[in-house]
Amino acid sequence: MIFLIEYDRRTRRTLLFKTFGDDQRHAAQNERLRLELQLNQRDLLLDREVVLLEARDTEHLRRTHDRYFEHLPESVSHH
Repeated sequence: MIFLIEYDRRTRRTLLFKTFGDDQRHAAQNERLRLELQLNQRDLLLDREVVLLEARDTEHLRRTHDRYFEHLPESVSHH
């Protein structure tokens, strides 16, 4: 699985958590680029992390990148 995550460094909150299948790599990369461009236009890119990560499932991702799960509000896009 591929995970697209937007993380606010100042508030330490995950703002977007979206999953893609392994066969959707191109779509995930395009979405990441779109999001980074949007954040850059709003002058927020330095305050945010936008990452694409690969893991077998959410539990494996949680083991290596737990901070993205610490403050994951229910309102976050979780596809």
